[in-house]
Amino acid sequence: MHLNPYGEDAVNLAADLANRRPADAEELADRCRAAGLVLEGPAAPEDVARTTEALDAWEKIVDATDDHERADLLNAMLATASAYPRMTNHAASGWHLHYRDERQPLATVLISVISVGTALHLAGRGMHRLRRCTVTECTTIFADTSRTGRQRYCSQRCANRDAVRRHRARTTV
Repeated sequence: MHLNPYGEDAVNLAADLANRRPADAEELADRCRAAGLVLEGPAAPEDVARTTEALDAWEKIVDATDDHERADLLNAMLATASAYPRMTNHAASGWHLHYRDERQPLATVLISVISVGTALHLAGRGMHRLRRCTVTECTTIFADTSRTGRQRYCSQRCANRDAVRRHRARTTV
């Protein structure tokens, strides 16, 4: 049973692809499969180019300075990406909703998955739960899936680095 194939997994895939852009179609397809996306056909070089453009637009959503700007940017992405929801049981993986037409190129699928997944994540968890790491020299994007909604760092490593920096700043004064 698929409860929400467009939520947390989709926004985490978007963050992964945005943080480390795929070099070619094979890498894009491999990373999508690793994230659990069922591919309907082979990836093509055009998929990489279109996915890169979509990730550039998605990063503007991440970097939006307020909720209204974030919603406007996301709504524009949704308008170009989604179709009427439909029930599907492709690959005999269980019935679930798709917000896209069938038999689309990988880039079209990704744009739909990323935009709808981001919308569901932000609407369900809070508009502030998509951001970049707080550490100044780190630009990593992450989706805050913490219970409290107060995640500030992309990883434990960055959290520790910042804690050490703050500690040293206090002790040298």
